[in-house]
Amino acid sequence: MRLTRAGEYGIRCVLHLARHGKGTLVSRKEIAVRTDVPPHFLAKIAQQLARAGIIEILQGATGGYRLLTDPSKITLLAVIEAIIGEISLNDCVGRPESCHNSALCTVHRVWNKANQQLRATLQEANFATLAAEDACCLTPFPEADGHNQPSGKK
Repeated sequence: MRLTRAGEYGIRCVLHLARHGKGTLVSRKEIAVRTDVPPHFLAKIAQQLARAGIIEILQGATGGYRLLTDPSKITLLAVIEAIIGEISLNDCVGRPESCHNSALCTVHRVWNKANQQLRATLQEANFATLAAEDACCLTPFPEADGHNQPSGKK
């Protein structure tokens, strides 16, 4: 399994919003610039995150995106699956009916265990913890002017 570009962009978007905290409205332009996500792609991803109840989209000149939930309650698994669907290492794990040998196959048991461990790891990682650490996929806030920084980060 390989994370799609859309999944990566979804993580970047939510991570940026998590740095601002629940309920803080952030412009789409700021998110696109700071996360290096093309604006048209960001709009598509935001729709998926909104359908999953992770963010809210506000339209108009003063619109943007905001988290609907505390970042500590949003997991990597939730964001990834909001974008790409349920994670599965291969078809026999995701759709056991696709393989007539799944019930007896020793390799299937290994795939299933690995899939469960991957899901558990992604479920443990929350965006409050990730946002508190240095973020490799976000452009740092400008230090000089102090604008557009989350509270407490000046």
